[in-house]
Amino acid sequence: MDRDSAHAILLVSCVDRRGLIAAVTDFIYKNNGNIEDVDQHVDKDKGIFFMRIEWSLEGFGIPRKDISAKFTPVARAYAMDWHLYFTDYRPKAAVFVSKKLHCLYDLLYRYRMGQLMMEIPVIISNHPDAEELARGFGIDFAKFDMTGENRADQEERQLKMLGEKGVELVILARYMQILTGQFVNEFKNRIINIHHSFLPAFVGSRPYEQAFLRGVKIIGATSHYVTEELDAGPIIEQDVVRVSHRDSISDMQRKGEDLEKVVLARAVRWHIERKVLVYGPDMNAKTVIFD
Repeated sequence: MDRDSAHAILLVSCVDRRGLIAAVTDFIYKNNGNIEDVDQHVDKDKGIFFMRIEWSLEGFGIPRKDISAKFTPVARAYAMDWHLYFTDYRPKAAVFVSKKLHCLYDLLYRYRMGQLMMEIPVIISNHPDAEELARGFGIDFAKFDMTGENRADQEERQLKMLGEKGVELVILARYMQILTGQFVNEFKNRIINIHHSFLPAFVGSRPYEQAFLRGVKIIGATSHYVTEELDAGPIIEQDVVRVSHRDSISDMQRKGEDLEKVVLARAVRWHIERKVLVYGPDMNAKTVIFD
């Protein structure tokens, strides 16, 4: 992206009060900014205000390196929690995967087609299955054998590699390993997972067989941020598809995997487009997904 056509994005959350929208938009207007997109929401139960505002940097009166410092007095006056991003910045993401490669294939296709504005410096797995695919896309591949005895040491090695490569986002594209609390805390609200939406009704390694035996009529997929509590992190995106008595177990699995690919891709895209804002206590955190 041409730097002159880049946009700034501001994510804001704070206690709701009068004048919040005016304060932010006035800051942009007074510095010759042209607002391209704005979305806001108020959680009336908790009295919290949320805002995502995007404006063009072309002709903006403040150099991008100084925007944070100039906006700080405005944010301080309203006790805002805020983050500033730029649309021409491509975050680095590592993809973790095990043996099921459908989500990885889909992410790499979208990545190559320019639909996901990020860089993928490495693909990490506990199996060798994805190595050829990674090499075909010119991406480094690293295999870490994981056991109960070596998990902590292997995660230390993984974290060191991610740090060396400047990774800011971890995508679990059907990575069938449970991350430790230490790993999760290193990437708080920056690990995105995908799983079938049968949880907690159909737990274990054979959810589609269980769903088939129970005669379910809807199957789905959920993408969420990872927390220390398994599959209980803030939800980013979900979707469902209908099934019937005519569908075999393999039909249900195919439909479920199709959903997983789409739902994970949406979650990743919204994250890197800075359209997701997490709020609330860790054990009960929620997300605001901006349009």
